[in-house]
Amino acid sequence: MSSSSWITTLSCSASAAESSGGSVSTAAIQWLRFILLSPCPQRALLTSVNILFLATMFAFAIKKLFSRFTNSNRRHSVSEINTPLISNTRVLVRTNLWFKVTLIVTVILSVFSTVLCILAFVKTDSESPWKTVDGVYWLFQAITHTVIAVLIVHEKRFKALLHPLTLRIFWTVDFVVLALFFGTGLARLISFQETGSHLRLDDVVSVVVAFPLSVFLLVAAVKGSTGVRVSGDFDSDTKYEQPHSDKSNVTGYASASIVSVAFWNWMNPLLRKGHTSPLKIEDVPSLSPEHKAERMSELFRKNWPKPEEKSKHPVARTLVICFWRQLLFTASLAVARLCVMYVGPTLIQRFVSFTAGDRSSPYEGYYLVMILLVAKFIEVLSSHQFNFQTQKLGMLIRSSLVTSLYKKGLRLSGSARQDHGVGQIVNYMAVDAQQLSDMMLQLHFLWLMPLQIVVGLVILYQFLGTATIASFFGLVLIVLFVLIRTKKNNSYQFQIMKNRDSRMKATNEMLSYMRVIKFQAWEEHFNARIQSFRETEYKWLSKFMYSVAANIVVLWSTPPFIATITFGSALLLGFPLTVGTVFTTTSLLKILQEPIRTFPQSMISLSQAIISLERLDKFMTSKELVDKSVERVEGCEGGIAVEVKNGSFSWDDESGEAAVKNLNFEIKKGELAAVVGTVGSGKSSLLAAILGEMNKLSGKMRVCGSTAYVAQTSWIQNGTIQENILFGMPMNKVKYEDAVKVCCLEKDLEMMEFGDQTEIGERGINMSGGQKQRIQLARAVYQDCDIYLLDDVFSAVDAHTGSEIFKECVRGALRDKTIVLVTHQVDFLHNVDQILVMREGSIVQSGKYDTLLDSGLDFKALVSAHEASMELVDVETTTEDKTLVKQGSFKQGGEENGESNYSKERSEPNNSKGDSKLVKEEEREKGKVSFAVYKMYCTESFGWTGVAAFLFFSIIWQGTLMSADYWLAYETSEKRASSFRPSRFIGVYGVLAGVALVLVLVRSVLAAVMGLKTSQIFFKQILRSILHAPMSFFDTTPSGRILTRASSDQTNVDILIPFFTSMTVAMFITLLSILIITCQYAWPTVILVIPLGWLNFWCRGYFLSTSRELTRLDSITKAPVIHHFSESITGVMTIRCFRKQESFCQENVNRVNANLRMDFHNNGANEWLGFRLELIGSFILCVSAMFMIVLPSSIIKPENVGLVLSYGLSLNAVLYFAVYISCFLENKMVSVERIKQFTVIPSEAEWRKNDFLPPLNWPTHGNVELKNLQVRYRPDTPLVLKGITLSIKGGDKIGVVGRTGGGKSTLIQVLFRLVEPSGGKIIIDSIDISALGLHDLRSRFGIIPQEPVLFEGTVRSNIDPTGLYSDDQIWKSLERCQLKDVVTAKPGKLDSAVVDNGDNWSVGQRQLLCLGRVMLKKSRLLFMDEATASVDSHTDGVIQKIIREDFAACTIISIAHRIPTVMDCDKVLVIDAGKAKEFDKPLHLLERPSLFGALVQEYANRSSEL
Repeated sequence: MSSSSWITTLSCSASAAESSGGSVSTAAIQWLRFILLSPCPQRALLTSVNILFLATMFAFAIKKLFSRFTNSNRRHSVSEINTPLISNTRVLVRTNLWFKVTLIVTVILSVFSTVLCILAFVKTDSESPWKTVDGVYWLFQAITHTVIAVLIVHEKRFKALLHPLTLRIFWTVDFVVLALFFGTGLARLISFQETGSHLRLDDVVSVVVAFPLSVFLLVAAVKGSTGVRVSGDFDSDTKYEQPHSDKSNVTGYASASIVSVAFWNWMNPLLRKGHTSPLKIEDVPSLSPEHKAERMSELFRKNWPKPEEKSKHPVARTLVICFWRQLLFTASLAVARLCVMYVGPTLIQRFVSFTAGDRSSPYEGYYLVMILLVAKFIEVLSSHQFNFQTQKLGMLIRSSLVTSLYKKGLRLSGSARQDHGVGQIVNYMAVDAQQLSDMMLQLHFLWLMPLQIVVGLVILYQFLGTATIASFFGLVLIVLFVLIRTKKNNSYQFQIMKNRDSRMKATNEMLSYMRVIKFQAWEEHFNARIQSFRETEYKWLSKFMYSVAANIVVLWSTPPFIATITFGSALLLGFPLTVGTVFTTTSLLKILQEPIRTFPQSMISLSQAIISLERLDKFMTSKELVDKSVERVEGCEGGIAVEVKNGSFSWDDESGEAAVKNLNFEIKKGELAAVVGTVGSGKSSLLAAILGEMNKLSGKMRVCGSTAYVAQTSWIQNGTIQENILFGMPMNKVKYEDAVKVCCLEKDLEMMEFGDQTEIGERGINMSGGQKQRIQLARAVYQDCDIYLLDDVFSAVDAHTGSEIFKECVRGALRDKTIVLVTHQVDFLHNVDQILVMREGSIVQSGKYDTLLDSGLDFKALVSAHEASMELVDVETTTEDKTLVKQGSFKQGGEENGESNYSKERSEPNNSKGDSKLVKEEEREKGKVSFAVYKMYCTESFGWTGVAAFLFFSIIWQGTLMSADYWLAYETSEKRASSFRPSRFIGVYGVLAGVALVLVLVRSVLAAVMGLKTSQIFFKQILRSILHAPMSFFDTTPSGRILTRASSDQTNVDILIPFFTSMTVAMFITLLSILIITCQYAWPTVILVIPLGWLNFWCRGYFLSTSRELTRLDSITKAPVIHHFSESITGVMTIRCFRKQESFCQENVNRVNANLRMDFHNNGANEWLGFRLELIGSFILCVSAMFMIVLPSSIIKPENVGLVLSYGLSLNAVLYFAVYISCFLENKMVSVERIKQFTVIPSEAEWRKNDFLPPLNWPTHGNVELKNLQVRYRPDTPLVLKGITLSIKGGDKIGVVGRTGGGKSTLIQVLFRLVEPSGGKIIIDSIDISALGLHDLRSRFGIIPQEPVLFEGTVRSNIDPTGLYSDDQIWKSLERCQLKDVVTAKPGKLDSAVVDNGDNWSVGQRQLLCLGRVMLKKSRLLFMDEATASVDSHTDGVIQKIIREDFAACTIISIAHRIPTVMDCDKVLVIDAGKAKEFDKPLHLLERPSLFGALVQEYANRSSEL
């Protein structure tokens, strides 16, 4: 019996199947055909499924009722049967659209079944048994769907969030059986119209109604959700609540069904939210647990190769082991896409034949459209899933790398950290990890491209035979050209990266030391330095952009070029060119354009990734600190805390020269040991050795108990004061208040508006030096460790505070602890248990104060120097006692004003409402990127003329390509067959292809030129703006925020925006050409194009409102990751000492998670849009194909069918790319917006005023006059200096004293106009300084700032950055500042290296170098801001002597904490609480009751007081 008879017979008997005889297998197949294809058994099958379902539901209902009766006497016992079939809790219930649609679908099926049941029983013309079968079948269908409808209504009543499992199984089985109905019904309607006529009505219902609705119910079964929403005290099933309903929400992806994952429906709640209002950070759900950074970090760690494996490429190897499954899955998606990609072009010939009248069946056209639709659907789904899964893989790779790099950064040895430098380490994370992440999208194209070309050529061979060889050679030529260019591009890219690194390093350094740069008026030097790096970078950037333009020209010209040689070869070899052949060829070549385009990009990405992998390998295999260099014992017995035997330690890993050597000492538990010595003798290195931060060359070091460390250069985090002191420990109020008290921070906190909740700026920028030092100390005290290593903690605080800290903290709160104190304060040495004297890295003496003094040598020299300076103070002891009584008032008064008016003003809130944040939240524009931003970008280089020229060439180019295709259609039509001339055909086509090549060349070069010019203009604008910004801008803006503008935003403007602007225009013009051709021939499509076009733009707008915010949030959450990373690398010694690596790693993980969730949802949103857009494009194509089949052949010509399909096949891809690239461009345009934000920073006063230049030798005398000088830091804050009036004679030496924060540093800042006076005048040598340009003013003054700052470079570039002086002058100045011997000893002499931060020089040596700078300048006016705070008394004496001799004729204004420093000044200025309290000769002040006298008394009595 044939298949046709199975399909049309109404018999319910299996006799036909039995009688056919044959083998057992044949009989089995016949049986199967009968049951699955015949109408009667099909109905019996579905009816039995219905009966089974109804019986199950009935059994449940009976069980429920029965349990009610039997349990009535046990009403209070809790029985499982008592719980309702569907969970029951009393709360507010809402239903969404999903619930309503499911109910409506079920009701429709119920109604249709009822109607058909009645019709089946009243029908007279059908056979009796069949009538019964059909009637009973529809009856059970009606009953089943009615029962289901009732059940769904009850789901709302019982607040069920999920459908019962029974119902979900029924819907799945129902779908499978109805698929058989659909297949046989469709076959009967198309092929067996005569024999199957009595089943026509049933078949129409099955095909049009039942099957499509069963597809929906299958989705409902898979999804499981009822669409019922419960709000109130709901239970754990609330996973169907909107995922952003609370802050701890998890992404919808984590619990999404297969269908939801496949179609990105899990993105809907977020897109809905983003469409209604701009997204905030807390609106974006967190990542699902398996994607979180902590899991990725652990996975990476587990798979990292063991040292014995000696892996050459450990990073790449680890990544492959971690993610091979994801790589395989994405590869399989790529293969699936490849399989269906070529279906379209192979159908063109069939479509052309069909419209020409050559058809095998009248329904063949519908089959063709159906095949096209299915193929397109699979292609769209697989390509977007491929994109999404590869981006997700990239995200996971970035996550595992960033967290692993961070952990590595915390383990690096000192020399490894210096080798890489902070800027470089941050780059590994910001650039290299990102590049490997981006590489994932390109990786598979490397092997897909050859495969795609082979498949394409095989198909072409079917149509053109041996002429395909010409296409092959043409493609090989193009691929070779593109490969060579790509290799070039790669080398350009490397150079760009290298120069960008240098530029970023210089920018980072400039931002870190902006205060010093402004003091010294070096902005122009740094401008020139950064511009020179930029010029080199720009040179390579230009080469790169022109090279990319060349690639684009070749790729856009590939289809017409290859088509010309292929058609030429075909005509030569005698292959006939029909419409089908010609347009199949052009379609295939358009498809091959894509792999050729992506392949070089993949090669670039691959080579960049290889470079990044090499850099990461080098970093990840850098030397780590060896814990074994110090033997640490927690809670050990015995009385010794630190013991060293024959210890030699080096900063260099490769056992270089020892920094400290031959160490032999022991410090008992509870002892206070002081380490003293001249500048550069190795004191700080000794502490580093005890901490285990150095490489042990020999000997033994044993440390007993936990360690705390307070660094010489304070390391403070960006956070509140309280967070800095707690440092991750839980709050213990009593202990906390004690720590604050003993570190003399109480008064400071009282004076700050927000107390300990005041936010500290980046690098502690809004705190005075003394406050930072004491916050550090309080942090150490609060941690409650066994051993305290204090590196010169008294240098930054005044004498009184120093004594107070020594008494209350060192000798008070820490009296039972072991303390190693590096100090230059000889006064404290009477009170220590042991003194270690260092010289040239060795301990030359050790013992008690008196013992060492008797032995002479180094210690004696230090003490003598101190005593010489103290002799000046001894004058005071002749003063009467009553003076002292009166002077006591300063102590209390000073403490009341405490430390830091300065800091109070600087940490004032930014608004009147009160807000402890100094560092403001990053501004972000909301809503669309305005047209003004596009206009600003596009017209920046050549105005509107450039834009018009670019658009003109783009349109003419696309017009030329269209005319070439019209020519193909015209020449290959049937009516031209008789007059066809091969030479004319190929000649005209070739000329048009050539013209198109020239036009696209002009267009690409124009785009590159405009892009390059614009990026350079923007760069100069932002650099100029930042250099001219006032100091207050840097105090309130984290450097990370400025650096992201200079790095990622500038990169976008350099490369991505010009490229994507050009691409967007090209894509939209191509899209327009496709729609013109489609609507021209399949004209009814026009009706569809308008609503679908609207739908398209609606989707774009709907998507963009979310995507734009996600992109902005991505930028905003990226900066904290980078900032925390660089902050941690800088303070790594402190973090390691306190064993806080765990909590810092956790903070890094949290910040990475916060950033990646933006990335993840952004990718999800992109694919959500892409999938829907491409489906719309495919739908338009299939509808236009349907019209071409339905319209009579008099209207539709075969050649036009070929033309429309060859264009239409790329419609979905072009539509998606046009919209996606325009969205991508809009997201990247945010960079233009962000750069522009920083080009309009309010500027400080102009650098030079040409109409008012000071005389060349000004200041000639150095007379300084202050008239009622008033200063406030911001308009809404109180005065810091409250009306100071005084006059300083030229050549006078003025010492400025007073409590830290009383306004001393502010005085210097206002003299340099870092802060502008808010009232009063400053007149220097008869010129009001506010009338001068800032550079004319600052360049004439000398300053030695509080923190000695060195820049990366050489000794020469540090002492004379502007290159104004000869080597002789430099050597003389080095000799005067005692550094000649040190520099001569170095192999590079003046070209000896100075690393980042000057870390390879001691703090004292850095201070001396800064002194050398001033000596070269020979200014008449010299300012010293606690310049000798970091040096010992001996070096201090030397510096003072040099200054007295070399600057004898100069006016010197010196801020000092050391009283001896100011004793030989001509006058002393005492500033207290912003007022000049005293201004007179030191001796005059000491002869009468004075605040200065109180300070001197305090200093002189310090040792005895202690």
